[in-house]
Amino acid sequence: MSAGPAGAGAGHAAVVGAGHAAVVGAGVIGGGWAALFLAHGLDVVAHDPADGAEERLRESVRRAWPALARLGLAEGADPHRLRFTDSAAEAADGACFVQESGPEQEDAKRRLLAELDEAAPPSTPLASSSSGLTPTTLQTMCGRRPERVLVGHPFHPSHLIPLVEVVPGTRTERSVVEETVRFYTALGKRPVLVRREVPGHVTNRLQAALWREAYSLVERGVATVADIDTAVSEGPGLRWALLGPLVNQHLSGGAGGMARTLDHLGPPAQRWMDDLGTPRLTPALTEALVRGVDEELAGVDQERMVADRDELLVRLIEEKRRRRSLP
Repeated sequence: MSAGPAGAGAGHAAVVGAGHAAVVGAGVIGGGWAALFLAHGLDVVAHDPADGAEERLRESVRRAWPALARLGLAEGADPHRLRFTDSAAEAADGACFVQESGPEQEDAKRRLLAELDEAAPPSTPLASSSSGLTPTTLQTMCGRRPERVLVGHPFHPSHLIPLVEVVPGTRTERSVVEETVRFYTALGKRPVLVRREVPGHVTNRLQAALWREAYSLVERGVATVADIDTAVSEGPGLRWALLGPLVNQHLSGGAGGMARTLDHLGPPAQRWMDDLGTPRLTPALTEALVRGVDEELAGVDQERMVADRDELLVRLIEEKRRRRSLP
């Protein structure tokens, strides 16, 4: 299941009703969520116990704001509608939606989710940004209302990348899933419903498959780190940013579509898949990967690189919104 993005200024009240959005965990991902919520005219109450977290969060919102303004701000959108609190419970109290983005550590998650479950209104969805823990595991941490707990996993930079994976657990109520999908869609996100719990959800597994072979090619001396990055970013990555790998495969079959592609390339593709590597991240391979990235980025202004990346992301998102033929 996926839902198309709403336009700028999509109304929040029609999604979850009155109240603020709570952001708990204000690091890179939580900061992106906070900026996105503010850009869509929401009041945001945030909490993070780390020293200097409030200053870093406000700076993160400030840096994200120009790009979000380019993409369209909702009526009333204002970065000053952000309030920082001393506790997770205070952030969740009265919230219409809770986005938890705390550390990927089970003990820390357990304490945090128990506090949020106790403090948030009973009907409020409690979505975790977790990429590593399943929602059913997270539900065991919430003794009050586990049926309103699910995963809402974004992708960095979370204020720009439209994709969010919505992953219900075994006890998540269908109405909560539907409400969460509507909420994210109203924020311009493209929710994908993950219908079965698997480690890493969907997109991280797809990334891991590519990483595995990239690591193997480096380990076997087939290609350098820089060459692999070029092979993806200047090749299939350009197409994947517009259409997914399976639709691109369909188009490569011409008039015959996917059927012709699989008939023509299926046997060699099976041989390629059978020959894919199974590397282990040994100290030697880890060192080779780190060294390769360092060599690739030698002399590169990485702050400028990130700024240019985000600028191109904004342009691409703007263009994709205009091209209605793209799914």
